[in-house]
Amino acid sequence: MNSTNLSIAHGAEKPLPVTYGRLMDFPDDPVACLRELHARHGSICAMEEQGQRIYFVFGPEFNHQILSDMANFHSQFFAIRGSRNSPQRRLSSGLLSMNGEQHKRNRRMVMDAFMKKAILNYIPSIQSEVEAMLAEWVPGTERDVSRDMTDFMLRLTSTILFGIDQPEVAYKIGHMIDEWVHLNHEIGMGAFVADPTIANRYSDLLEYAGKLEAEILGMIKLRKQNPTGSDALSILINAHDSEGSITDEELVGSAALMFAAAHLTTAHTLTWTLFLLAQHPTAMTQLHEELTANLTGGFPTVAQLEQLPFVERTLKESMRILPASSYSQRVAAAPVELGPFQLTPGAGIVFSQFITHHMPGIYSDPEAFLPNRWLKINPSPYQYLPFGAGPRMCLGAPLAMLILKTTLPTILQRFKVTMVPNSEVSSKVISTMLGPTTSVMMRIDHQDGKFHSAPVRGNIHEMVDLREVVSTRRAA
Repeated sequence: MNSTNLSIAHGAEKPLPVTYGRLMDFPDDPVACLRELHARHGSICAMEEQGQRIYFVFGPEFNHQILSDMANFHSQFFAIRGSRNSPQRRLSSGLLSMNGEQHKRNRRMVMDAFMKKAILNYIPSIQSEVEAMLAEWVPGTERDVSRDMTDFMLRLTSTILFGIDQPEVAYKIGHMIDEWVHLNHEIGMGAFVADPTIANRYSDLLEYAGKLEAEILGMIKLRKQNPTGSDALSILINAHDSEGSITDEELVGSAALMFAAAHLTTAHTLTWTLFLLAQHPTAMTQLHEELTANLTGGFPTVAQLEQLPFVERTLKESMRILPASSYSQRVAAAPVELGPFQLTPGAGIVFSQFITHHMPGIYSDPEAFLPNRWLKINPSPYQYLPFGAGPRMCLGAPLAMLILKTTLPTILQRFKVTMVPNSEVSSKVISTMLGPTTSVMMRIDHQDGKFHSAPVRGNIHEMVDLREVVSTRRAA
C-alpha cells in the first residue's frame, strides 16, 4: 500500500476512521494492507476510492457481530458474478454465497457427508492416498512439498468428496479451479471500482467460467451415472426435502466450493505445518518423541490420535500463525450500524483471521511458533477461528482435522524433512487463502530423530519469527 497518497477523513464533529487510496491495494497484498489498516485505525475502518468503500473489522468483538448476525450480514463473494444465467453466477452460488432459508436448506442437505459416522468411513481413502504419496518419496532427494501436498489433496478430495477414482479428472478440475480463483482475486474489485484493466479481463473470466462449469457438469453427470451414495456429491444429488431436490445451479456452485475449499486450504495447512516444524527443531523433537512413544510407524488409528496431544497443539499453532483462510467477507443485507459507521445494503465488510490470530492482546509473542502455548490458553471461537465461527462455521472442519491429524504423523514417522538451505519461501493471500507463491523445497531423509533448521529467504520472514525458540521465551 502506498501510504503517500492516503489521508484520514475528518467529519464535522469526530474523524471517521477512513483511508482514501486504491482499493486494488487490498488484493495486491492483502496481509500488508490489513496490517497497515489495523495499525493505523485499530479495530474498525474503511477504505474509499471514487466514492466506493470497503469496511474492515479486526478482533473478536466485531468478528462476533458480523459472524453471528446472519440477518444483517450476508455471505457473498467479492467478485464480478456475471449475469443471472451465466456460468460465473452459477459457480459463485454455492453454500458460501447462500443466505437465509436457501443456506439453511442446502447446509442441512450436505451435512450428512460431514457427520462423524461418514467421516470415519473416509479413513481408508486417507490412508491409501498418504501411502501413495509417500511411495514416491526417496531418501536423499529434494522435493517441492507444497506441490506434493496439493497433489495429495487433489486426489483425496476427488475420492472422498466426489467418489471419483480418476486422477486426471481431479487434476484438471483442481487446476482449473485454482486458475478461476486467481482470476476472481485479480479482478474482483471491479465490483467496487471502475478500472479499465479489470474491465478488459472480464470477458476472460466469463469465458473461463464457462469451461470450468462444463468440466464440473461432466463430473456431476459421471456421478449420477455411477452413484455411490457415500460421497458428498452423491448425497447432494440424492438429497430431497419438501421443496424437492437441489437444482443444477446449486450443485455446480456447491461442487466448485467444496473442491476449492477442501483441497487448497488443507494442502496449505499441511505445507505450512511441515515448514514450521522443519524450522523449529525443538518442536520437531517433541513431536518426534510423542510419535515414537505412541505409534509403531504406521497410519494412526482413531484411538491412537487421542494419545497425540502435541500433534494437535502443533496443528492449532500452525493454523493460528499461518491460517490457510486469512480473511473472509460479508455484505450488509440491510441498513445496519457497525462501530461508528452506518452501513447501507450492499456494503462490503472484511474480517481477518490472520490479524485476529496475531493480536498481542490475545496471544503473547504472536509472531512466534509456540505449540505449547496451547497448554495454557483457551481462546474464544471469535479469537481463534481458522474454520470461521458462528452459524456458518465450516462444515468440513472435522474432516480437515482428521486428515491433518493422520497425515502429519504418517509422514514424520518415516521421513525427516529439512528445508533446502537458502531456498526462497514466499507467500500471498489469494482469494482469502494464504498459500506459498514459491516452491517449498525440502530434503527428504530417513527419520533419525536428529533435527536442525536451515536458513531460508523470502517474505515468510514477514509472516512469522523464524528464530529458534529458546527455553526463556514465554510459551503463552
